[in-house]
Amino acid sequence: MQTRKLGKQGLVVSALGLGCMGMSEFYGNQDEAESIATIHRALELGGNFLDTADMYGYGANEELVGKAIADRRDQVILATKFGIQRNQNTHSRSINGSPEYVRQACDASLKRLKVDYIDLYYQHRVDSNVQIEDTVGAMAELVQQGKVRYLGLSEAAPTTIRRANAVHPITALQSEYSLWTRDPEDEILPTLRELGIGLVAYSPLGRGFLSGQITSIDDLAKDDFRRVSPRFQGENFNKNLQLVELVKAIATEKQVTPSQLALAWLLAQGEDIVPIPGTKRRKYLEENVKAVEVSLTPEDLQRIDKVAPKNVAAGDRYADMSTVNR
Repeated sequence: MQTRKLGKQGLVVSALGLGCMGMSEFYGNQDEAESIATIHRALELGGNFLDTADMYGYGANEELVGKAIADRRDQVILATKFGIQRNQNTHSRSINGSPEYVRQACDASLKRLKVDYIDLYYQHRVDSNVQIEDTVGAMAELVQQGKVRYLGLSEAAPTTIRRANAVHPITALQSEYSLWTRDPEDEILPTLRELGIGLVAYSPLGRGFLSGQITSIDDLAKDDFRRVSPRFQGENFNKNLQLVELVKAIATEKQVTPSQLALAWLLAQGEDIVPIPGTKRRKYLEENVKAVEVSLTPEDLQRIDKVAPKNVAAGDRYADMSTVNR
């Protein structure tokens, strides 16, 4: 496994990380034993960058990750997030970036993960009611206390990133980035590169769509959140399926899978980009990891760019886009 630097503060991670969210929620049935085996297999293959958040499974995902790494903490770069509060009774969500909550959330995550420190701590979504300077100021205190090593933001706008970085160096921004979500290329990536901040790309396979494994909405479990995602709805689904077919055709020529092609494309966009494809099964993990061995020529990249230009995907990323890019 290759490694990449995130930011200018010294954080080095595997070129591909592992998104752990789906192990506990959102993508159908859970299998704790297979999920833990998947995390262990990722570490065996040289992947050391694990991504979770306090909201995934109402804290259950952090507990699962903590259980998986209990006897191998020194092998892991552990990233988690705070800021989205969920009510398990009403299923409502709110965003909290208050300094008091930052401290409470960090202590709660440390307890669930059963670790002494978090390597990379993100604000999951920006709280429009709290000055970013106040939120990041509280996060900086966690660094001083040794509870956190590096700071990150998620789905923040360029102005917010600049203001945050002025308070304490930001090591990474997490944002959705893939062949069907190329929005970061307009303003986010130039800002990050000017400031020396890495980009962690979540949903690099378009929530599984770019894998080519989803050909009908019926391929998804009844409780899979993608059933209500705009890009998986009606005519959007059919249009996006056409994009996947074009990607599959290039992948077939390269003798790789569509997932491997999509990840290789992202890796080719810059040494400061680290995709974190999520999976809860070892077979898909092993497929994804092989993407680091895929070499794309300039001609390959041009072809991919033609079939998957900016704004090619039909539908918004979320049903409610009001909390992203603040």
